[in-house]
Amino acid sequence: MISTTKHRFYLSLFFFMSGLSFSTWASRIPTIKAAFDFNEAELGSILLALPIGSLLGLPLSGWLVSKYNSRVPLTVGYGLNAFSLAFIGFAHNTFTLVVAVVLFAFTTRIFNISVNTQALTLQKQFEKKIVGSFHGYWSIGGIAGILLSTLLLGLDVSIHVHFAVVAVVMLVVTLYSYQFLLKGDRAETGNKLILSKPDPYIFYLGMVVFLCAICEGGMFDWSGIYFQEIIKVEIFTYGYLIFMTFMATSRFLSDLIVARFGMAKTYIMSALCIIFGIGLAVVFPLFWPAMIGFSLVGFGTAAIIPMSYALAGASKKYSAGMAISIIATYSITGMLLGPPLIGYLAHAFNLRVSFVIFALCGVLLIPITQMFFKHQKLSDKTD
Repeated sequence: MISTTKHRFYLSLFFFMSGLSFSTWASRIPTIKAAFDFNEAELGSILLALPIGSLLGLPLSGWLVSKYNSRVPLTVGYGLNAFSLAFIGFAHNTFTLVVAVVLFAFTTRIFNISVNTQALTLQKQFEKKIVGSFHGYWSIGGIAGILLSTLLLGLDVSIHVHFAVVAVVMLVVTLYSYQFLLKGDRAETGNKLILSKPDPYIFYLGMVVFLCAICEGGMFDWSGIYFQEIIKVEIFTYGYLIFMTFMATSRFLSDLIVARFGMAKTYIMSALCIIFGIGLAVVFPLFWPAMIGFSLVGFGTAAIIPMSYALAGASKKYSAGMAISIIATYSITGMLLGPPLIGYLAHAFNLRVSFVIFALCGVLLIPITQMFFKHQKLSDKTD
């Protein structure tokens, strides 16, 4: 019998490795841009492959979680993700790069739905909230990936060696940790998508993660470019590193913050951090103002996804796995629009102007979250 503590440890390890995988790719986007000599618009078009791959993986991931225990698609998806990451590193032309990025996003979507389903299932065995800490480990993995990238950039290690080494580590962790994942977590009800009028509960949460995904996706993909071309620092990973560091800090504190202030106020505080952080980085495009601004954005975006997933897991209409799968559709759409939109606006105007989009998303988060909690209160009264 495996203890809940051991389940939590190895599930946290998967979140950590997931963050490591994603930040390994994202932190080397400037390297890819330089190697293929892309301009901002061309890079924006390449980045479209990421959400397209996620969108393709969404129906399959939802079906797999509803058909099997979540540890099966989690493990298979993560193992294949390692191969696709290595594939990106060895891509030698635009076509193979696009194929590799699509496969990377496709497999990321499969294990992301599965690992979050595991997290919500395990949460039921704990009295205190632990979902935020899982996402915190994702951010810690992201920081580890950025630090590794920074080190290897300094040592002039090629991208294909870098990605291959990370892929091997991912495979070893996957093969060993499978035995410690939760078993028998397939929900018996709520596994079918109901095609009718959109459920307001899910719709509002979807719009929240949509706006957050635009911010997160844009910061993941463009923070390095911003520091390279606007702040003009040689080590372009600084911006991404500070963003991920404060995202991790926020996620480990998010459960305590939510317990102290409640989710409604936490959403508002998160939105304000995004607005002021982007404003600072755009108005004062200097190293320290940008570092402080990016840290505020990281702190602000961090709690939104964990809170929204936790609320989705409490849906009265869908199982946790299906609710997360639906919410993820909105997230992917945000990822689909965000990074390419930044690229096109940067090409038409400049990168500083394009970052204002993130502040606008922060502004819109406030009224939408208020509408969600108003709907939730009315719904509870009628039950």
